[in-house]
Amino acid sequence: MDRNIIILAGGASSRMKKSASAAGVDETIAREIERKTKAMLSVGQGGRPFLDFLLFNIEQAGYRQVVIIVGDHDDSIRSYYEHEQKAGSFPHLTFKFVTQKIPTERQKPLGTADAVVQALHALPEWRGQQFTVCNADNLYSVAALRLLLEDSHEGAVIDYERSALSFPEERISQFAITMKDESGFLSDIIEKPSLDELARAKDASGRIGVSMNIWRFTYDRILPFVERLPLHPVRQEKELPLAVKAMVTEYPRSVFAIPLAEHVIDLTSGEDIPAVQKYLRDEFQSTHR
Repeated sequence: MDRNIIILAGGASSRMKKSASAAGVDETIAREIERKTKAMLSVGQGGRPFLDFLLFNIEQAGYRQVVIIVGDHDDSIRSYYEHEQKAGSFPHLTFKFVTQKIPTERQKPLGTADAVVQALHALPEWRGQQFTVCNADNLYSVAALRLLLEDSHEGAVIDYERSALSFPEERISQFAITMKDESGFLSDIIEKPSLDELARAKDASGRIGVSMNIWRFTYDRILPFVERLPLHPVRQEKELPLAVKAMVTEYPRSVFAIPLAEHVIDLTSGEDIPAVQKYLRDEFQSTHR
């Protein structure tokens, strides 16, 4: 079992910065939004950053090697976790930090696929191994993380049941849906699906699966697809789901869709902060007893 995980934390947090004045965001957090990546916002009790809680789950799920992709102009994650490890926090985890370099002609990183490329180039010792990759601004459960770690397929994705997510319908409608073959392997990913595409995505029980960007890959299989992925024609970024889509087209049955029905705590914008704070205060501790 390869207990490796990459956390994507190098984004520019643009949506969060635009919503610093959202209702329910206190002045302390609003000031942090201007200078910190969203994963480091002190939304937990005692001022703990959001990323701490994801790492608690990662450690409990059984991972050991943690690689955090950090921004080109932000050293807060590296300095914080180097200090925490020296202080004895997360005793079962080993941290490595990879900076996602931004091309000189750009102001923002090149996207999640580019982050994975830069990470894998910095991790040649992972060749032949598997690894999980996930966002830094989603609080994936211990169950979801463990399902990927223990899965025996070459690659896998947590296939969340759309109806189990507690987000507003308008937001859920933007999530990418998963198409599977008769054996449960991913065959396509459809962003911002139409009503016809949603109908085609339903299985015999009426279930629709969505991706929340938590994957398990084999190093040597995914690397060429993230390396050669072109920029998205509209967003001008290299997006990991599109690399996966290309991979499953060329190599069918290379990613198994693991069904899971549960909500995912998300910290995308300022509007999410009150709900995240409430969850961490009222529910997170009870699930870890």
